[in-house]
Amino acid sequence: MAKKSKAAYMISAVAEQYDIHPQTLRLYEREGLLTPSRSDGNTRLYTDDDIERLEVILKLTRELGVNLAGVEIILNMRAKMSAMQQQIEEFVAQLNSEISRRGVPVEDTQHSLIPVVEVKTPAVREKPVRPLRKRV
Repeated sequence: MAKKSKAAYMISAVAEQYDIHPQTLRLYEREGLLTPSRSDGNTRLYTDDDIERLEVILKLTRELGVNLAGVEIILNMRAKMSAMQQQIEEFVAQLNSEISRRGVPVEDTQHSLIPVVEVKTPAVREKPVRPLRKRV
């Protein structure tokens, strides 16, 4: 998994890039859909993760016609699914480690009550984040 940059964008740059009013971004924050960090001067700063989440919100609202309550449910479900995926990956790694530790060849487990196979979890691809346009 590639590391994301720690760049942060001000509300005006994000609003311009995505053709939305800054008040819309503030509404998303009030509704709990976005949680930008704040500078020492209390300016909202949007990270790459915030931008990625905003893109999901905009796709759901603009392209699929989902209202904000629906967006909240979908985002919560996505977070739960991601946590579950992480738990599955950890379980599979632990299971494979235990099988290796015991030195049981997979071939010797074919007649077990529950057949043991080495499981490999698929790599999760991250959607690249589109960079903000620079002002000239």
